[in-house]
Amino acid sequence: MAGITVKAAYGSVVEDDGFLFIGFAEGEDEADAYVLFRQPAGGGPVWFEASDETFGAEDAIESVVAGPKGFEVTIRPDKRAAFGFAATVAVRVGPGCEDGPEAVAALKGMLGAVWRE
Repeated sequence: MAGITVKAAYGSVVEDDGFLFIGFAEGEDEADAYVLFRQPAGGGPVWFEASDETFGAEDAIESVVAGPKGFEVTIRPDKRAAFGFAATVAVRVGPGCEDGPEAVAALKGMLGAVWRE
């Protein structure tokens, strides 16, 4: 089973058009790897994508485990085809990640019960 890793240089939390967007990106260029989480502002299913909207799905997150180097998203088995059959997506959020702590805190709030420390 394949895995994806994003070494985040930037984190972001944006509310726009009735949605909350939380993202982590390796850089500012469109070609840089990223992960994006999107949820209606009032709550509801979470859309998750990795580096391209074609590699994403709604309600795809089985669990998220946070650790000292970031967090790892486990994708539900029935949604892995949408991610090129990757089972996990690791997001490395180091001390140099701009707005990383704020984005991690917001993501923890968004994901609630699937977030584990």
